[in-house]
Amino acid sequence: MPICTVCSLKDTHPGVTLGDDGVCSLCTLDAAGDLLENFVYTRRVFEEFTRGGPAPDGDYDCLFMYSGGKDSTYMLDKFVNEYGKRVLAYTFDVPFESTHAAGNIKLARERIPATFMTDSDDDGIKAVMREVFNRTPEKPGKYLDEKLPCVSCRTFFVIRAVLHAYRHRIPYIVLCADPQQILTMESDTREIVRGFYRAFGARLTGESFRSELEQLLFAEDGELPRIVFPFIAMRYAYDPDRIVAELKEKGLYASSPLETHCTLFPLLNYYSFTNWDCMFYKLNAASHRRAVRRDENHDRSTFSISFPRAADLPWIEERLKKVVLEIAADRGDPAAHESELVDLFTRLDASEDAARFLAREFLGMRKTAAGLGITLRSSGARA
Repeated sequence: MPICTVCSLKDTHPGVTLGDDGVCSLCTLDAAGDLLENFVYTRRVFEEFTRGGPAPDGDYDCLFMYSGGKDSTYMLDKFVNEYGKRVLAYTFDVPFESTHAAGNIKLARERIPATFMTDSDDDGIKAVMREVFNRTPEKPGKYLDEKLPCVSCRTFFVIRAVLHAYRHRIPYIVLCADPQQILTMESDTREIVRGFYRAFGARLTGESFRSELEQLLFAEDGELPRIVFPFIAMRYAYDPDRIVAELKEKGLYASSPLETHCTLFPLLNYYSFTNWDCMFYKLNAASHRRAVRRDENHDRSTFSISFPRAADLPWIEERLKKVVLEIAADRGDPAAHESELVDLFTRLDASEDAARFLAREFLGMRKTAAGLGITLRSSGARA
């Protein structure tokens, strides 16, 4: 199968095309024009927020989407202790939350003087996940379609956060997407709502949010909260390893990025392999390779997971695909699967404990899917 000679993305990857020279459209920056307008807008909103004073009409300057991962923990600490913002740290209690993410949230509650709140809707978010996983996506697909379950989950609770901020007159919502994701995410509140409706239709939208979304669609512009992407300002200096090191030094992070994934991480890889013939982190790996090829003295990646230079990523991807599809089909020896997964994750710089933690979550993938009403297929990438 043809792959990009720079970043190793396959020609079947959604939103990617290969040129006659074997270089993909992401490496040649063909998507740059489409991303520029969103980048300019998000940069302007970030600057307005950081330079502005206290919000005049409420108790909080922003509602901060706090997951317990390294990016949101890093920025929550910065917003409260460096920027001096009055922060409502909003955590949506996803039923698939990692125990390690929950532990980081506990550390933040003890050490960061923000106001913390938790929201939940188990039935709603599970219904969205069933819809996404059980649907066959349209081909050839768009950029980030291989991450559609993750994006849909996030959109669901972002809308809930928007509704809370709207009701309580909180002017900004902070979303700590990593730098490359920022450029492909919707930054307009109304468009977030419209996008959910287009993706899931009237029935599921109505079941999830009743008639409340009409308030957002017909509100005055000045009444709607604006989305802030804080990593927009540090996109060229984004270093996930440094972020983790700083947080651990402050006692705010007690795990690794791989361990703070939600428990759907194995199913996310299953979705990517069966629909797009790629592992869930293939864009992350491609971003890393692209950066190294362009500047061999730096390992910078614009995504939130970095990859070791020595890793044979196409080889790792094929091995992971084989194990994931065997587990989905209930084939093979679980002990052999665990050993293989531990080896793969340690090759990606996970510690022994983190690799074994992840491997056991992969072994429980069928049980997780059954609990959500997700039908697993095991025939490989779909046509």
